[in-house]
Order: sequence, then C-alpha cells, then structure tokens
Amino acid sequence: MTDTRLPAYATTADTLRADSLAVTPAEMHGLIAGILSGGLELEDGSWLTMLYDYTHQGMGWPTESKTLAMQSYHQLKAQLTGSDLDLDIYVPDDEQSGVVARAEALVEWINAFLAGVGLIGTKGRTLSKDVTEALGDLKDVAQLGVDEDGDMQEQAELLEQVVEHVRVCSMVVHAELGARPDSDDTPKTLH
Repeated sequence: MTDTRLPAYATTADTLRADSLAVTPAEMHGLIAGILSGGLELEDGSWLTMLYDYTHQGMGWPTESKTLAMQSYHQLKAQLTGSDLDLDIYVPDDEQSGVVARAEALVEWINAFLAGVGLIGTKGRTLSKDVTEALGDLKDVAQLGVDEDGDMQEQAELLEQVVEHVRVCSMVVHAELGARPDSDDTPKTLH
C-alpha cells in the first residue's frame, strides 16, 4: 500500500466543483492513471500540462485542485510501479453513494484512462495480445450500465467484480507500456 491517501470522493468532487473545473474525481484520477500507463516517463512533469489541456483548455488549476491532482499522481505512480499489485480505482464509496453513481463514476474513470493512454499514444508500438485485449475489455466495460430495475445488492456485487476486472486490465496495460522506475541494481554505463 502507498502512504498517499486521497480524500473522500465527495470531498474531492466538492473541491473540483468549487474551483469551477468541469472534471470529476474519477475522470481526473483515470486520466492520470492512463497517462502513466501509456508510458509517460515517471519524472516527466508534462502530465500536468496534459491534464490542464484535456480538462481546462490548457489553463492551470487552482491550488487546492492542483494539490489533489498531484496527490493522485504520486499515489498512482507508487501503486503502478510498486510490487504490491494494488491499484485503487477512485470512485465513490458504497456507503456514500448508490450503485448507479459508482457505475457512472467507473465509466468516467475508464474513458479518462483510455484518453490518457491515447494522449501518450500507442501508434508505432506493437501491442501484445494481452494489452490489446485489456484495452478492448475496458472499452466494452465503459458501455455497460446498471439495471436500475434489478436487485441492487446483486448489481453491487457484479459492480465489484467489474471494478476488479478494470483494475487488472489497467495494470496489464501499465505492465507493458508504462515506465518503470530506475533500478539501483542496474549498473550504469558511462561513455
């Protein structure tokens, strides 16, 4: 687990809304995860410019919202490059919202993740069958919805399975395309 903890989803949503940003916490988090998973160098600060361009017409974010984005970046960087295989998908908590709101936030997260991977670009790269399948699965999941007339307990259980699948697919994409931290064990060659 990482030391960086994000505030409650509703708190982050309130902050983004108060700062007049037309982005949800799920979109912010998913976009950053996608940028990292697409292969942006870990110490490349251009992720913030991409976030601004994609979400706020290139204009910077107010300090409080920028701090939330930076916390998300550091959390995601630690999770995606760590050995624990943990990746938190930032959607509302079960107790704070219903299944429908969680499902909608998951779709926002997925679409933003795919956009983030797209911002880095996969053109010119040969993608493995696993990554191609993972990206296809994410696109398919983003088309799903919740049966609002069905048993909400059953829908909640199914949603948890879908969230886990999204987490695994995202990690598969990062495992192949994402940057890795420099290992101190690797000898450096000087020329």
